[in-house]
Amino acid sequence: MDIQLKRGLLDVAVLAAIKNDDSYGYQIIKDLKPCMEISESTLYPILRRLEAGEFLTVKDTIHNGRVRKYYHITKKGIEKIEAFKKEWQEIMLIYNFVAREEAKNDKG
Repeated sequence: MDIQLKRGLLDVAVLAAIKNDDSYGYQIIKDLKPCMEISESTLYPILRRLEAGEFLTVKDTIHNGRVRKYYHITKKGIEKIEAFKKEWQEIMLIYNFVAREEAKNDKG
């Protein structure tokens, strides 16, 4: 898969994981498991990039005597998800066209 496309998909998937409820790293990894495997070494740079882009904010909370970072999606993060959904509709139109052409050639 194209690295830029994959990067965009990971960003949006992480934002979607925290869209309804604030969450922390390990929980985000668990929540993403049904659609993708993601490691901590992949997740945390994504979270830092999204924070730098103001797509999410971070709040430190004490949990069982340790600091846990909770991530909260911003309005800009929600807008990024909505923009992705619109763009994905266009990508699916292109995919369906390509798949249709391949099916015609297979019958051909």
